[in-house]
Amino acid sequence: MDTPAKVGEPLISFRNVVKTYGAGDAVVHALAAVSFTIRAGEFVAIMGPSGSGKSTAMNMIGCLDTPTSGEYLFQGIDVGALTRDQRALLRCHYLGFVFQGFNLLARTSAIENVELPLIYRGMKLAQRRPLAVHALERVGLANRAGHTPSELSGGQQQRVAIARALVTDPAVLLADEPTGNLDTKTSREIMDLLTSLNRDQGITVIMVTHEPDMAAYAHRVIRFLDGRIESDAPQLEAAPC
Repeated sequence: MDTPAKVGEPLISFRNVVKTYGAGDAVVHALAAVSFTIRAGEFVAIMGPSGSGKSTAMNMIGCLDTPTSGEYLFQGIDVGALTRDQRALLRCHYLGFVFQGFNLLARTSAIENVELPLIYRGMKLAQRRPLAVHALERVGLANRAGHTPSELSGGQQQRVAIARALVTDPAVLLADEPTGNLDTKTSREIMDLLTSLNRDQGITVIMVTHEPDMAAYAHRVIRFLDGRIESDAPQLEAAPC
């Protein structure tokens, strides 16, 4: 996977993916023969009620879980056949994560929060600091680099979280309810940012959301219900930036 997928090429593929938890009478069928493909450069929203399988699918895309049967392919590589360490390397080098709760270290500055993934890689300060500065510039927050989360608004905290996800230059940005803790105006600002990253920088964005007005920003919406795909359709027109 040394060569990144070109825009339009298959990046992520589920082939009859089944995921079950438990056994016997306690078995839970989280995913039931799910198949779909996401191409490089897409912006995909994943929706569905609680227990529909969307979070299980997202965890699998993020290499946090593996199929019970079927295949999950990332750039043609069978992720289910990788070791735990190999999946961690894939996650570290190809995926960026954005969460509803920001997950920033409270007593740590914005730039130090952004540097965390690079610290995990063993990168020295002289190497990682310029990358963190650039990541903050990409989200329009370079002038808040020295501020702690308590000194930032909710929208600014989420921008820091997005910068932290971007600092490793991932192929895919996985956003789990990224606007869930934000007001309407700030939510739109964050969605405009994600749209810009996708459109202008070619980052593939996969977002779990329960909000139709946020899903409207995506090129395509995959809806889950009872562990299956209920619908998978392109948006006629994505929300404007």
